[in-house]
Amino acid sequence: MDLVRIGEKLISLEKIHNMVADIFEARSRGLSQADVSTQFGLDRAFVSRLETLGEVRRGRSIALVGFPVANKEAVYELCQKLSVDFVWLMTDQERRAYAESRTGVELVNEIFQLAHQVRSFDAVILMASNARVRLLTALLDVHAVIPVILGETPLNRDVAVNVEVLESIIKEVQSRGTGNSGPS
Repeated sequence: MDLVRIGEKLISLEKIHNMVADIFEARSRGLSQADVSTQFGLDRAFVSRLETLGEVRRGRSIALVGFPVANKEAVYELCQKLSVDFVWLMTDQERRAYAESRTGVELVNEIFQLAHQVRSFDAVILMASNARVRLLTALLDVHAVIPVILGETPLNRDVAVNVEVLESIIKEVQSRGTGNSGPS
């Protein structure tokens, strides 16, 4: 247990950490700052200051799905730098191995499970062949699907994503705030 002595007080850092985690968990469940401050016996302004202190970024939650991507590592690095919430990338070989390692039922179930997960984001950037982007856009039915066409279907090779262009797309999506309107 991490303890800090301040004058005559002995402070438990673990106790503080646990309470802050509980406060953020309550806020993420949808409780207002006022409700949380009442529940924990705190000032509402203190709850607001905690959120400001820990804020990484504002803006829309973003998922990025792409295949077959040649420069996965560079795309992952960019997504980490820009705090993209969910990233799923595969090379052509990984995509084929993924599909071949599952039965048809397993594959369909996993695709629907992934689609359900991705639908919870405000915006989804889809990087794939033209036909795959059309199919996935219809399957996801998300207000803000941003297509990035990697080539004509069928794509049987990895395609390098232009990281600078992708960076500008992600920043544009993030700057649009938390509304549900798609890109114009």
